[in-house]
Amino acid sequence: PTCLLCNQKLCLILGYETPIVVCSTETACVCVCALSVTSSPPTVKQPPTIVSQSAKDYIVDPRDNIYIECEAKGNPLPTFSWRRNGKFFNIGKDPRVSMRKRSGTLEISFRSGGRPEDYEGEYQCFASNDLGVALSNKILLRVSKAPLWPKEVLKPVVVSEGSPLVLPCNPPPGLPPPFIFWMNSVMTPIPQDKRVSMGLNGDLYFSNVVTQDAHTDYTCNARFLFTHTIQQKNPFTLKINDSKNDSSNRSNPGNLSRKVAQSTPTFLSPSGGESSKMVLRDEQLLLECIAAGLPTPTIKWFKKGRELPSQKVKFENYNKTLKIIHISEEDAGEYVCMANNQLGSIRHSIFVQVKAAPYWLDKPTDLVLAPDENGRLVCRANGNPKPNIQWLVNGEPIDSSPINPNRQVLGDTIIFRSVQMGSSAVYQCNASNEHGYLLANAFVSVLDMPPRMLGPKNRLIKVIENNRTFLDCPFFGSPLPELRWFKNGQGSGLDGGQYRVYINGTLEIKRARPEDEGTYTCVANSILGKAENQVRLEVKEPTRIVRAPEHQSAIRSSTSRFDCKVKSDPSLPITVTWTKDDKPLTLGWRLKKDEESLIIPSVKDSDQGMYTCTVKSDLDQDSASARLIVLGQVIPLFSVGHPDPPMDLDLSDPAARSVRLTWIPGNDNRSPITEFLVQFEEDHWEPGRWQNLSTYPGHLNSVILQLAPFVNYQFRVIAINSVGQSPPSRPSPRYKTSGAAPDAIPRDLRGWGSKKDNMEITWERNGPNLHYNVWWRRKDVEEDWSNVTTVGSKHVVYNTEIYVPYEIKIQARNEFGTGPESNMVIGYSGEDKPTEAPTDLRVSKVNSTKVNIHWKPVDPNSVQGEFKEYRLYYWRDSSLVTNLMVSKQKKTKGFYSTMSEPSGILTDLVPYSKYKMFMVVANSHFEGPPSSTVEFTTKEGVPDAPRFFKINRRSFDSIYLEWDKPLEPNGILIGYQLKYHPVNGSRVVQPQLETLLPNVTDFTLRLPDRSTRYKFYLSALTQVGAGEVYAEESPLFANEVALGREIWNLTVEPNSNYANVSWRHNFPAGSSEFVLEFTLDSDKTVKVVPVKQQPPIKVADLIAGAKYHLRVYSHELNSVSSKSVTFKTKAAYIDQVDIATQGWFIGLMCAIALIILILLIVCFIKRSRGGKYPVRDKKDLPLDPVDHKDQDGSFDYHSDEDNKPLQGSQTSLDGNVKESDDSLVDYGEGGDGQFNEDGSFIGQYTVKKDKDETEGNESSEATSPVNAIYSLA
Repeated sequence: PTCLLCNQKLCLILGYETPIVVCSTETACVCVCALSVTSSPPTVKQPPTIVSQSAKDYIVDPRDNIYIECEAKGNPLPTFSWRRNGKFFNIGKDPRVSMRKRSGTLEISFRSGGRPEDYEGEYQCFASNDLGVALSNKILLRVSKAPLWPKEVLKPVVVSEGSPLVLPCNPPPGLPPPFIFWMNSVMTPIPQDKRVSMGLNGDLYFSNVVTQDAHTDYTCNARFLFTHTIQQKNPFTLKINDSKNDSSNRSNPGNLSRKVAQSTPTFLSPSGGESSKMVLRDEQLLLECIAAGLPTPTIKWFKKGRELPSQKVKFENYNKTLKIIHISEEDAGEYVCMANNQLGSIRHSIFVQVKAAPYWLDKPTDLVLAPDENGRLVCRANGNPKPNIQWLVNGEPIDSSPINPNRQVLGDTIIFRSVQMGSSAVYQCNASNEHGYLLANAFVSVLDMPPRMLGPKNRLIKVIENNRTFLDCPFFGSPLPELRWFKNGQGSGLDGGQYRVYINGTLEIKRARPEDEGTYTCVANSILGKAENQVRLEVKEPTRIVRAPEHQSAIRSSTSRFDCKVKSDPSLPITVTWTKDDKPLTLGWRLKKDEESLIIPSVKDSDQGMYTCTVKSDLDQDSASARLIVLGQVIPLFSVGHPDPPMDLDLSDPAARSVRLTWIPGNDNRSPITEFLVQFEEDHWEPGRWQNLSTYPGHLNSVILQLAPFVNYQFRVIAINSVGQSPPSRPSPRYKTSGAAPDAIPRDLRGWGSKKDNMEITWERNGPNLHYNVWWRRKDVEEDWSNVTTVGSKHVVYNTEIYVPYEIKIQARNEFGTGPESNMVIGYSGEDKPTEAPTDLRVSKVNSTKVNIHWKPVDPNSVQGEFKEYRLYYWRDSSLVTNLMVSKQKKTKGFYSTMSEPSGILTDLVPYSKYKMFMVVANSHFEGPPSSTVEFTTKEGVPDAPRFFKINRRSFDSIYLEWDKPLEPNGILIGYQLKYHPVNGSRVVQPQLETLLPNVTDFTLRLPDRSTRYKFYLSALTQVGAGEVYAEESPLFANEVALGREIWNLTVEPNSNYANVSWRHNFPAGSSEFVLEFTLDSDKTVKVVPVKQQPPIKVADLIAGAKYHLRVYSHELNSVSSKSVTFKTKAAYIDQVDIATQGWFIGLMCAIALIILILLIVCFIKRSRGGKYPVRDKKDLPLDPVDHKDQDGSFDYHSDEDNKPLQGSQTSLDGNVKESDDSLVDYGEGGDGQFNEDGSFIGQYTVKKDKDETEGNESSEATSPVNAIYSLA
């Protein structure tokens, strides 16, 4: 609430109108004054006020003119004077010094010679008018300096390996101090780390030196900010005295600590055991500790007596620098840095003192008083040491000013009692100590003025129901008027309860309700008069989601639907948007949105996520979220589906505004019904269109419907379950509600003129069969109300005067009675063309791209309507460059100003061109007559970039450059400036500069090295300077050597069919394309994957369980490649099944066992029939004396019986068959077996007497079980 106490008096006296709170905290606020859009400019007198000035410590560029700014405002306009080094500065005596018109800004020009250093000193501006004198700060003007580096010859620096080293920079003392950095001869920064770093003083520190530090080009650079120049110190040559010449040290710097004697830490900066530092409050504290030692020491920081403030402390330069921003007194104390390594540690204490330049505790503010009022100015400041307070009045010490009996000075406070007219003045408070000063101006203005309203008239405020709102009524008066609020012009003042009136005129309504709608009037009263204004308040229904989306699971390829039913105020347009996982959802051919839902057909895995429905109006918003989970395709035991439609709709319990609807739910199809949606259709306004009426829980089937009067309804019901909606039920019988008197006020009542002599009164119809009573009368004129009754939504009032205000109100009625009467609104009759044109159109402060526009305003009565703007038409008539064609298309720019001397700034002009312009005044519908046409020319500027810039390589030894003139030279071209430098490691110290004539548009560069690439910067030149730079880089060539480019640390994280690949490189970001080369180990096939994005990369379509070799190389520079790495993808996952438990396998095994059993039975039957003497099927088949082998070396067994000894024989230990005592040989006659005529066997086996040989191994006709299985196979 304190932020509502902005001072209207202060805003008005400063020449502005309405105060606006722009920022606030719990204890303070900032008020900004803005011009009112309706009131005329202030005419009260005001003391001078400094509004803009240069910085206290003002450093300027010696190449430019000097501008010392001092801007002030006041009424009458202030005059300006200056003091230099405490003495009056006579501007008229110095031809180089001039002062801007209506300004105190000094311009010191050096076009005709002179040295900027001659004007260094302390300047102070004085702004004066009849009411007082205001002072600027004392501005210390200094000229920027960029001195050259002193000439010096630097001998090579020779140090032993492992020793500490400091390379001094000692930059020239510039103003402001230069920015220091170290580079080598190819303009590459010296790498810095825990061991090597630059100190705050610019020196380069080595905690210990390694052999890799031996270089000849350690260069300290100083960049001067104002002149944008870089100066270089002569390079240092560093030589390492390595007596051992150990090659292993060079290849592995990590071995240094094992090859060179280690040392305990010592401090390189600061020196000694303790030091001190003083810093001013709110500045930045930088403490530094750099240590030497081997191994390289680590730095830690502590604060004695307390912990370091973690919120304010930052550690930089590898923990060697402690940084505290915005330091305060509590940060003073002893800070300790500790350096330690494996051999020991060392400490250094830094004692920090915090002093303070003066800073404000209570800054004096401007004071506006009415006659006989009291007031005070307070000036309180603090600092270390405590500042001295000095008061001045109109720039002179208050002790030497005339005695004022109404004023009393009490230290840091001035008290005013019973001030009188004519005692206005400007007071200065100066608070100073040895570290700086503060100067504040505060005027005391004594005036009397009747009350006046500062804000726009008849504002419309819209607020959401039950929200807090503020009705503003900015006002002014001296003495301060008393303000009261009234509603609808009746009753006593509003204050208390849910109303609260602030001192600045704002009315707070703590909780707006529909009955709070209406017209609120604020009235300001004082002894000098009265003023009032009106604010119209409309209370809107909140925007809310009445049926929110619900969490759901959807089967892949099914359809999902999220509901989002919205209820909002009918007069507020709304937008409904959907997001997925907090990102905008793109609707297209698949995802569709209707008024109340989002439909996702053919659900995919990527559709899973959190969906949010957001509805917004101009005043509020609401949102609701639900998660979608996508399930895999499953075959449920019992499938679920949409519910069947409800049946047998019945209407009962009829009433004037309600009826009971009952139905029988349909089958839920194994998914419970969660809710019912009741829809209605009426046959008058939108016949055939079904609209949602309300939703009800799924356990209800009988509800009472709340209806509107005079509507012929029919209803239908839709059931909803987790799968979706049912088809609609059959419609119910129709039900027509009876009539009633209107209960709502017609909305959007307004009055406006469609012609210059009429006013159309329009409104929005709020129901059928209604008549409307309309009243109107002239505002601020004592006349009776005119009225008319109509059935339409418009009434036209004819024969009105041009653009005059009317008070309007309306009331709806029907055959049952009348409705409530609306609040009164203000309408206006029609506008006509403005009759006057702006005069004295002129320009000032013309530069190359902008110009100040001035004109004299028209009489407000001549606008004949609502003033919109002064509209400037301007066009580029020609260019001052010969033979340059220009577009003469007209452009417009509007200026809103009600000041007595309006002005504006026209920007975005083309330099070195001739322009024409004229101005008209515009109301809402018409433009007035044009002013006279004015011509002006813009000054010369810098040119655009060349139209094109091409680089070709016509041979290995040269580069050919070609370009064209700029489209807009913006002046007379005097040539081109071409800068170029190598970009791939050539040892050129500084960029080369070529200045070419304006008629030259090509250039050939001879290359000292074929592999060198260059970057070129081309710009055109005019007298003003160089224009926009066109930068190009010479293209890559096949024979170019990639110096310093590397790819390393290639890592692979394989999966079954993809792999995540990552690597590191030192190519510039976005400048290189990489190639991934996969070699399959099994067949050496190569797969190449080009990538443009930065690692890591996911590579798909790999073979599961395969072994690959991978390398990464540059697409542009094929020779730059990583080392090859080998990896193996994971085996594919197979959902294994135990075959022994499968039914088909068990059946197959049973069948095979059954077949084997049958074959065995057949075998034994045949054997029993044939006995021991099988009969041969083929008589001519000889007996084989030995076993035959197949071609593959396996034996062909004819029968198991062939390999068995005969019954009764015995097998000896050596495998031979002994003859049985009862062998059949004994019964034969000693020859071959004989056959009868029928071919039957009548002989017997014959066995030789020789034990080593056996005959008669013949196949048996009977089939053994083993042979039977072979036959089956």
